[in-house]
Amino acid sequence: MNQTFHDPLEAGRDAVRRRAWREAFELLSAAASALGPDDLEALAQAAWLNGHLKECIAARERAYGAYIAAGNSRRAAAVAMELARDHFAKQETAVGAGWLARAEHLLAIEPVSVEHGYLARLRTVIAFERDHDFDAALRHAQQALEIGTRFRDQDLMAVALHDRGRILVASGKVAEGNRLIDEAMVGAVAGELGTFATGIIYCNTIVSCKDSADYRRAAEWTEAAKRWCERQAVGGFPGLCRVYRAGIMHFRGEWSEAEREARRACDELQEFNLSYVAAAQYQLGEIRLHTGDLPGAAEAFRQAHELGRDPQPGRALLLLEEGKADAALSSLRAALADEKDRLSRVRLLPPLVEIAISAGALSEAATAVEELDRAVGVYGTEALEASAATARGALELAQGETDAARTTLRRAWRLWNEVDCPYEGARARMLLAKACLAAGDRETAALELQAAKSTFERLGATADARRTDRLLQEAGVAVVPVAPVDRSTHTFMFTDIVKSTPLVEAIGDEGWVDLLRWHDRTLRGLFARHGGAEIEHPGDGFFVVFDDVTEAVACAVAIQRALVDHRRAHGFAANVRIGLHRATVIRHGQEYRGRGVHTAARIAALAEGGEILTSRETAVSALPRFTTSPPRTVRLKGIADPVEVVAIEWR
Repeated sequence: MNQTFHDPLEAGRDAVRRRAWREAFELLSAAASALGPDDLEALAQAAWLNGHLKECIAARERAYGAYIAAGNSRRAAAVAMELARDHFAKQETAVGAGWLARAEHLLAIEPVSVEHGYLARLRTVIAFERDHDFDAALRHAQQALEIGTRFRDQDLMAVALHDRGRILVASGKVAEGNRLIDEAMVGAVAGELGTFATGIIYCNTIVSCKDSADYRRAAEWTEAAKRWCERQAVGGFPGLCRVYRAGIMHFRGEWSEAEREARRACDELQEFNLSYVAAAQYQLGEIRLHTGDLPGAAEAFRQAHELGRDPQPGRALLLLEEGKADAALSSLRAALADEKDRLSRVRLLPPLVEIAISAGALSEAATAVEELDRAVGVYGTEALEASAATARGALELAQGETDAARTTLRRAWRLWNEVDCPYEGARARMLLAKACLAAGDRETAALELQAAKSTFERLGATADARRTDRLLQEAGVAVVPVAPVDRSTHTFMFTDIVKSTPLVEAIGDEGWVDLLRWHDRTLRGLFARHGGAEIEHPGDGFFVVFDDVTEAVACAVAIQRALVDHRRAHGFAANVRIGLHRATVIRHGQEYRGRGVHTAARIAALAEGGEILTSRETAVSALPRFTTSPPRTVRLKGIADPVEVVAIEWR
């Protein structure tokens, strides 16, 4: 049972014990002048977990000074290590290195303690992530694990075990490494660890999965990470997790949602961790490249590069799309020459094959395909196998080996389909169609091209859709012009009449028909008055799109009030439920496609008769004009993420 505290300091300490980090940050900030070094560390942690890095650093600097003044070198060193990490995140490497050196100096004259274990852990990260020295990283991780075990520090033990696992995966010992990663995850899932240790393990697990192209595991852990962040009510980690989630969504063809997540990550992390902002900008660049927004892609890649993220292979693929194959090949060659890490090279090799073939450098493409095949032998994930098969099939096609190319590319498409990667699968089918055309099999080529075109149009990959049109013409198939595809943000409304049977029995069939006629006429008039566009009228419901979120909510309120007035005047009226959700989706002609549309429909299905139910983020956009019920979190059928919904108080 929570206690009531009149003192902000005591209330803040209680919030820390409950891991109510937002509340803790507010309360401890209010009591800042009365905080001792332990409280300052707690304030720093709360600030970090809520994405307030400036306040976090300020609190840690005060805590460091207080520990030094008290002669507590070990705790001062621990805080110095945290400050080193914070400044590294801001890309202030000189300042970060200074704090790290200070921590090492303070601990050099102290007997071995748990702080020495955390120093070993920090050295692990530097050796692994910056220097790519796997042997040194494993030594430091083992030292951290031994010290954590000696002092029974569960967080240090779990993080060190996890570090060993991800280093082993990166060095090619995939099965052994994944076993250690999963063992560390057990403690995180079970709630045995502190907030920071749990978040680190979640994030690094996703990174390890993505780096080894284990997208199935990455997707599973991404959702687990998101649920953990939401349960903890923290702000810093969600931004970090959003970057990885955007990558998984992009890979699975959810491009609108991926762009939204990447944009939110940029907003949340701008003052928190610039390396993650750079990664989010790179994701935006890839999405825009695939949707044909070349200027937007160029700008996103530029910003990623400015923030320290190598914009390859996206930048090279952009040059290729602009018709600059030689420049694209030159830039990717330079990136590969500087890259020694095997997994990082694997990410660059498939684009190199595509670009080298376009530039006529088949021997260079063949060398890259051989390296990819060796990587498959080491890591063996389905997505990596699919990528290697696509590259080999493209090379075989370029070399005139059409029969071999058809066999290889069919296998590539099946693999992409198994890991649920629609864009890459459609690209493999387009290559397969080219191989069929080269072999004189126009009918099979046409089937593959039509399937690929359908996927490209659904995703919004306009440039690829145009390429399939050209190949269809080559195959002698009449081409239907592609309707313009764009991505835009709207508010979606679904209405539906509920519990109609008792009303039909009361007023009879003719009365029901008259009521439906009045219902349709009245709702259509209100849609028009509030700027809504009717998209569908399935059964006795409507699907309507609004550009203005406030007008959408106002329209929903007007509908319910019109029904109440009709009921008062005539003694009966339809009982209508309404669902609203604002989202960015793909517009294909007069069709709207994307998860946002499905979310709106599912929210409407949850509403009761006479209720206006909306996602919380949509209602917030319409405030303060409308008041709402308290939010509740719901699971929507077919939607992986939980959604917060509120009811509009229209009565």
